[in-house]
Amino acid sequence: MTSRAGEPFVPARAVAEAEQLLATAVPPTGPTTAHGDPATGEWTATEGAGFRIVPLWEGDPLTGVYAPEWNDAEDAAEAHLAGLAQELDHRWGPHTTVRLHVALLRRQSGGGAPVEPLFQALFAEDLYGDLTLWGPIGAAGPGGSGDRWFAVTVGHSDGDAPLVLAALVSDRPVTEPNGGPAGLR
Repeated sequence: MTSRAGEPFVPARAVAEAEQLLATAVPPTGPTTAHGDPATGEWTATEGAGFRIVPLWEGDPLTGVYAPEWNDAEDAAEAHLAGLAQELDHRWGPHTTVRLHVALLRRQSGGGAPVEPLFQALFAEDLYGDLTLWGPIGAAGPGGSGDRWFAVTVGHSDGDAPLVLAALVSDRPVTEPNGGPAGLR
């Protein structure tokens, strides 16, 4: 669960939060740390060397939900992502897609192949969806400096958990991992 549970998706708010996140300072070095709401423990942000990830929206829990309601929930989350991407395309230019399957397979293989800290942080929050990415974008505002990469994704941890729309900002290029464990190239 995230700190966004129970909040409706409001496109204008998501765009404003995207622009605010783009201007937010990120740690230049250090370990990856997930933060939770002090009262509830629900996820609020994850920071690591050069990046920050935050939830923008959380859907309803899917406990006891089956098709067609399940499909409706997935469609709603994807529609939120698509609508936000369209608005950000107008502001920042066309996005690209960073597929996460290689990093995910590398992580799941346990064969010792390293997974980049940014991808490890996404997976730790059950954000397995491909990244819709813009960048480099010049960061503006307090705390912002240099070029940034910004992405949104939808994730889902298991059968009953809600879908989550999250955003990330990085002060380093976000690129699709190459290769993978033997046999996965």
